[in-house]
Amino acid sequence: MPPILSRAFAIFVALVTSSCAALFPRPVTTEERLAVFPTKGLPLDQPVTIRWNAYQVPYVEAKTDHDLAFSLGLVHAHLRLGQLGAIRYLLAGRASELAGPFVVPDFDKAIRALDFRHSAAAMVKAMPERSRAYLQAFVDGLNYYQRQAKDLPPEYGLLGIRRQDFTVEDIAAISRVAGIDINWFTTIALMRQRDLPEYEAIRARMFAAGDGPTVSFDATRTSLFFDLLGSTIRSGSNSFAVGAEKSASGAPMIASDPHLGVMLPNLWVMAGMHSPSYQGVGMMIPGTPFLAFGRTPAIAWGGTNMRASHTDFYDVSKVDKARIAETKSRIGKRLWFGEDTTTRWVDGIGPIMSDTLVMQDATRPGEVIALRWMGHEVTDEITAILDASRTDTPQAFRAALKTFALPAQNFIYADTSGNIAQVTATMLPRRPYDELPRNVALDATDPANMWSDILDPTELPWTLNPPEGFVASANNKPYEAQPGVPVGFFFAADERIRRIRQMLGAKDQITLDDLKAMQRDTVSLFVREMIPGLAKAIAEAGARADDPAFVDRLLAFDGDYRIDSVSAPAFETFLFHLAPRVYGVATPGEIPSYLGNWDGMGKWFIADLNAMPPERRNAAIREAVKLAAADAAPFRTWGDMHRLQVAHMLGAIPVLGDRFVYADLPTAGSRQTMFKTAHGFENTLHATRYGSQSRHVSDMSDLDSNWFVLLGGNDGWIGSANFVDQVDLWQRGDYIRMPLRPETIAKEFPIVMELTN
Repeated sequence: MPPILSRAFAIFVALVTSSCAALFPRPVTTEERLAVFPTKGLPLDQPVTIRWNAYQVPYVEAKTDHDLAFSLGLVHAHLRLGQLGAIRYLLAGRASELAGPFVVPDFDKAIRALDFRHSAAAMVKAMPERSRAYLQAFVDGLNYYQRQAKDLPPEYGLLGIRRQDFTVEDIAAISRVAGIDINWFTTIALMRQRDLPEYEAIRARMFAAGDGPTVSFDATRTSLFFDLLGSTIRSGSNSFAVGAEKSASGAPMIASDPHLGVMLPNLWVMAGMHSPSYQGVGMMIPGTPFLAFGRTPAIAWGGTNMRASHTDFYDVSKVDKARIAETKSRIGKRLWFGEDTTTRWVDGIGPIMSDTLVMQDATRPGEVIALRWMGHEVTDEITAILDASRTDTPQAFRAALKTFALPAQNFIYADTSGNIAQVTATMLPRRPYDELPRNVALDATDPANMWSDILDPTELPWTLNPPEGFVASANNKPYEAQPGVPVGFFFAADERIRRIRQMLGAKDQITLDDLKAMQRDTVSLFVREMIPGLAKAIAEAGARADDPAFVDRLLAFDGDYRIDSVSAPAFETFLFHLAPRVYGVATPGEIPSYLGNWDGMGKWFIADLNAMPPERRNAAIREAVKLAAADAAPFRTWGDMHRLQVAHMLGAIPVLGDRFVYADLPTAGSRQTMFKTAHGFENTLHATRYGSQSRHVSDMSDLDSNWFVLLGGNDGWIGSANFVDQVDLWQRGDYIRMPLRPETIAKEFPIVMELTN
């Protein structure tokens, strides 16, 4: 056997034999899982009580903040150690050490160039001592659990993850991955097209796709790159709150549902906590010691990615070479051949990315492109969220976020005093432009192109108790930007925010059940608005005569992607065949992204269709009807065609990946419906892998009225009874209550664990 084939065969054998526990997991009960949790001889100040419910959701009760942090570290390691172990390798640009040749070439180099840990040490050093001590106690808990664990998560064996202590810098760096500027992808795509004759039209359309007209609030009224990485940063999400005057309970209510990659373990973990300084319930990012969104006795909050512009690209080809530092490192590849790599950093700017695949085909001859990113600045999100969770007024909440930059959030807020608010939680640089420059890449030798100032959240617009009685965000443009401080350039179109405002504005007295129903709403306003134009074009083409039953099925579509919709498959297969003909290409995959992206296409498809010469338009419609009728025939409903695949992140591994798929379910929703289950152009059976994957609603009139659910389960241990036990809840639209009254907690979290020193 040739050496290269021998090596490949060795990889396959090693992967199969290294962790039978992962490939063929033994079912593990909740009781068995909790039996391995360390409870004695712990470095605690005083005893700690952890109460668990049947879904292995914990509520940690500690008498000191140190003990809370340490115990939360134990909890995160218990529930998500396999996930955290893999994330640490990814953060360091060491994914090849886990997956060997299955990692896309140059992926690790791009991660190392970005250097998520660049400012981590300085961030930790700049923290107040109380935050640093709290963070260290959390990390100590992570490490204690990992060191004493007799059996490590199956991922450790399958991926070759080694026991290695976590550091406070590791935790600081996690927020940097979540805070990646999603505008990079769009901006780099724009750079690739700078020299095309139609560049100005492309540029204008890309900007206009997310340019209102519906914004979240009027600011004048108030002062990966590949799938694995992309799943943590793509931005969807809805968050909204209604004020007391519109609430049936007489108190504000809030709802949030983040949209991220659909994978196991979920990118959130549910928990409750109580110590002298911190009390609340909600969702935490695995490996971080605070509630990212949720409820305390006084306030509740959620958020959406703001799509803020945190990056400028610079041509550094003419800067003084003394400003450029080189770092050489070795990229190890598991069971394969390693390679050396070099990354470069420009002092005062940041990493040179044109050396990596991220900028492939995006640079002009002679250009050397570096980026300056807010994620390399010294900020303090950990202190900001810890302090914000202790506040009880909107003003104090906003003030606590002063050091918060990433990930940029439109925070939606509600409190028991009757207030609702939307807070701009990020830092924005003051720039020499209001609109992204035509060339995109700025001249690094011109001082005028540098950031002159950085505004923090207390200096950015916000809204408090608006007259309409609600606040809402859906990744749309939050407000009209201030001169010299552009908030962003590539927002989500206003399809979801219009739907939210439409539904919230339709009733005077909104119930918690109304908010829950909104989170499961599957109406696409863009599609609903397209249907009359399609009906007119189909009639003009005489296409109904070709297949009356199919055309009737198509035109009956009301834009609601219900799981039982009969018309949704007809619309999607018709769009699959018509869109390429409208844009002059052979297949949907060849449609340029600036035309095929739903944010723009949903707005302009009918206009683009009508701009075609009549003969070509009529022919395109008739051809599409015939082809789509055949494609749609096997699918009685949208759920028959549109699936939700519940799979572990290891499902991406070639050959073995099918072992990690746990459910293949019919699902509702579409690209930008409120219940988001994103997909592309489809004419066959397909699965969504990105969209709605957790939900929260709270009624501020009742300490116990807090409801959460996540797609998957709270326990990340493969084979655990709580690994996928919330999937059915998710499908039905049910939730798990996370109360705040002690007597209710005791009743609904009946498994009691005492931790002692």
